Amino acid sequence: MATLPFELPVWKELATQAAKMERPENHLRLLLADPNRLTAFSLKDAGLFYDFSRQRLNSDILTLLLDLAIACQLSDRFRAMMNGAKLNTTEKRAALHTATRSFQSTPLLVDGQDVLPTLKAVRSQIKAFSAAIHSAELTGSTGKPFDTVVVIGIGGSYLGTEFVAQALGAYADKSIDLYFLSNVDIHDFGRLAKRVDPATTLWIVISKSYTTAETMANAQQAEAFVRSSGLDPADHFVTVTSKGSPGDDPAAAKLASFHMFDYIGGRYSVTSAVGGVPLSLYLGYDRFEHFLQGAEEMDQHAAYAPADQNLPLVAALINVWNYYHLGYRVQGIIPYAAPLSKLAPHIQQLYMESNGKGVTAEGQIYSEPPGFVVFGEPGTNAQHSFFQLAHQGRPFPIDFIGVLIPQYEQYKNQSRGVTNHQELWANLLSQPQALALGQANDDKARCFSGNRPSSTILLQDLTPANIGRLLAFYEARTVYEAFLLGINPFDQFGVELGKTIASKVRKTIAQKNETPEHAFQDQDPITRFYLETLFRGKF
Repeated sequence: MATLPFELPVWKELATQAAKMERPENHLRLLLADPNRLTAFSLKDAGLFYDFSRQRLNSDILTLLLDLAIACQLSDRFRAMMNGAKLNTTEKRAALHTATRSFQSTPLLVDGQDVLPTLKAVRSQIKAFSAAIHSAELTGSTGKPFDTVVVIGIGGSYLGTEFVAQALGAYADKSIDLYFLSNVDIHDFGRLAKRVDPATTLWIVISKSYTTAETMANAQQAEAFVRSSGLDPADHFVTVTSKGSPGDDPAAAKLASFHMFDYIGGRYSVTSAVGGVPLSLYLGYDRFEHFLQGAEEMDQHAAYAPADQNLPLVAALINVWNYYHLGYRVQGIIPYAAPLSKLAPHIQQLYMESNGKGVTAEGQIYSEPPGFVVFGEPGTNAQHSFFQLAHQGRPFPIDFIGVLIPQYEQYKNQSRGVTNHQELWANLLSQPQALALGQANDDKARCFSGNRPSSTILLQDLTPANIGRLLAFYEARTVYEAFLLGINPFDQFGVELGKTIASKVRKTIAQKNETPEHAFQDQDPITRFYLETLFRGKF
């Protein structure tokens, strides 16, 4: 049984320190007056610079947090995860997303079988398939090369891939447009159908079980769309699914099928075939592999760096400090880089589905359930959206993310004496400082309390390797926080309840479609009202 932090002496000492941090002499304005503050509260490794100098902590608190990590054996657990231990206890599975980007040769055993050769074989299959598409060796029904790829999948089957595709769009030189069809809402399909040419479109259906209701509905809608254009879906569809699932049926004709595995959760799957197939088509396989190599570098850092030098571990400790001891309940992710606009939606799922749990991995109910609400928007857009609340309303910690070298360096026009990228950085530098320092003013409407915590993460540039590092940083931070709090971050039973109820409602809608006189008497009064309204088409 994992050691939980809540009864440890160090946890109680942290609570004492939290009370002290409320004193006026510990306002961030005064802490930041220390000229050595940045040096003492920042880390650099694995391609990232992590500045937590504007977090509400001091050296005593940081030492206690690191003691907590050692007491709970966090690094040992992380390495055990990477080595195939079945830490997904509720589903009795390993959690080996890190293996999908491993280029190691040492065997990695799960139930006595080395999983690395199978994972590397899938990568080789992806490489060969993407080359065949790019060379027009594989084409659609009419013989025209594919110039459009549509990913059909929901949740972890697309969010991470969409983040990476958006981040690396500047590298997309394969003459392929990439779209994502996730929502079952017919408006999404209708809007997409107006944009694509069925003859040159490849559809990638991603579902581990190949039974996900929204994905199957969209896949069937897409197949009907292809057939209505006089084309054979077998020449336009590939699947990414579990071995032996309905989507892997060799009798169901398709261009190819790529396997995903039980020991890789959907929200951790972008470095598997889930992301590998569309990203290799969009960017080229070599760039996808560079992305994997960056992720692997961060994995190795997360597993083996000493606690006081370990970026995702320290970040996870600060998260727990902010939530349990300082009482923050929301976290912002604000990348000052437009290509990272889909980072926050991905981290929303990664973090809230992983750590938004009501029970420990051993089934004990939390008296205070863990987990932040995570949201975000790129800067500077966020400043003109919700930063009024960030500066004067209920405070919340923020991750600011900056990029030194933009993907488009050729545009150097200046406004007010600075380039666009420099203007972006002026805002990146000013916002966390303003949140920390605040401002006194006799006009209370212009008074800002300050003392609002944030961290800043810097990337050298937005290359495939750095996007891999950033992805793996957030994955490792999420997992480390879960391990500290005794959470199983690899299951998601909270997603299932709504699906179960939807399945029952779906059946009664299907009955009505088949038998128009069906009266919904099997439903509760509120649900019956809405179903009757749906079929009337008015309220």
